[in-house]
This record gives sequence, structure tokens and C-alpha cells, in this order.
Amino acid sequence: MSVALNLFTCMAVVAGAFFFLAGTAGLLRFPDSLTRLHALTKADNLGLGLVAVGLLAQVDSVAAALKLICIWLLVLLSSATVSQLIARNVRRNVRCNTTPP
Repeated sequence: MSVALNLFTCMAVVAGAFFFLAGTAGLLRFPDSLTRLHALTKADNLGLGLVAVGLLAQVDSVAAALKLICIWLLVLLSSATVSQLIARNVRRNVRCNTTPP
């Protein structure tokens, strides 16, 4: 059973790292701020979720599992809040910098 849990943990952490790298590639390749922000938040949230699920298989206490879940939920909440604030600021700056024809 331990080998199966270790294999599951390794697969989940590697998949999470893949999504982190995909989000970073999206951050570097996409043309404007809103698409970069979308790629980064979605990929990072999924990557952290996979890493947390992989590590949940290795914890030995309920307290440690709850800490992992709380960290993941806190990052989800903060990521959504910050992405909304950045998107609102970008949209406001684009609207203010355009000139009418």
C-alpha cells in the first residue's frame, strides 16, 4: 500500500508541477494582461490543488491534512481576489487611455 501511495504522490506532484510550468509559459507567451492573468491563475490553482492532493496521501494526522486544505483554500481565495483587482485596474487603465475617434 505504501508503494501505491508514494506513486500516487509522485504522479500528483509532477502533474502539479506541469501545470505550474504551463501557467508560467502562458504568462510569458500571451499577448495582453488579461489573458496572462487568466492562464496564470487557472494553472496555478490547479497545480496547487494537485500538489495538495498528492501530499494529503502522505500525511499521518487529521491536523496536517486540515492545514493542507486550509492553505489550498486560502490560496484559491486570495488568487481570485487579486486577479479581480488586477483585471479591474487593467480595464480601467485601458478605458482611460483610449481616445475617441
